[in-house]
Amino acid sequence: MHSVFIVGGSGKVARSLARQLADRGHQPHSLYRHAEQAEGLEALGAIPVAGNLLDLDTEALAKLMAGSDTVVFAAGAGGKGGEQMTDAIDGHGLELSVAAAELAGIQRFILVSAFPEASRGKSVSETFENYMAVKKRADVHLAASDLDWVILRPGTLLDSPGSGKVRAGLAIPYGDVPRDDVAAALLQIIEQPGVSRVIIELTQGSTPVNEAIQSFVPDSTQA
Repeated sequence: MHSVFIVGGSGKVARSLARQLADRGHQPHSLYRHAEQAEGLEALGAIPVAGNLLDLDTEALAKLMAGSDTVVFAAGAGGKGGEQMTDAIDGHGLELSVAAAELAGIQRFILVSAFPEASRGKSVSETFENYMAVKKRADVHLAASDLDWVILRPGTLLDSPGSGKVRAGLAIPYGDVPRDDVAAALLQIIEQPGVSRVIIELTQGSTPVNEAIQSFVPDSTQA
């Protein structure tokens, strides 16, 4: 059984992940900000953990993470609050979480990032350009750490039911992907520790999720 600390636990991908983790016998701990979110997280099988990335320091967050073996960073400002909030949550929040995981002695760290081609060829705002720049800096920060990291870059997120099938690769064409399938990919990454220190791009596809993620396990460590 894995004990998984989910930063940004009230988000859609995070809630789907919590449910799937609990269904598989793992224990998700979901960080949330608003009191009314706790009951819903409990219903998914998660242990709600009250905390706000805007208020926590490294030591306080490390205490909340203590006892977990994996951290999943799925937090994001979601375009709310402009560039300042994106910098605070998607940028500083990731750096804070990395430092807290290191302090808590947690090696496994999985980041939900953004597909580099998101909205390319379209007219986008300066806020969105800042969002993409912050996401890339977050990727760089995590990849430079000594943690056992994985960065997952999903395409455009859909609320449609997951198909259980995806396309995953180091570099693949841009596309859409249901949030449930992103969560399923995160679950497989958690359950397959041989998937390590790699950036994975993810869209809808025809390969079962477990097989798609298994392909990133070096041959020497496959069962």
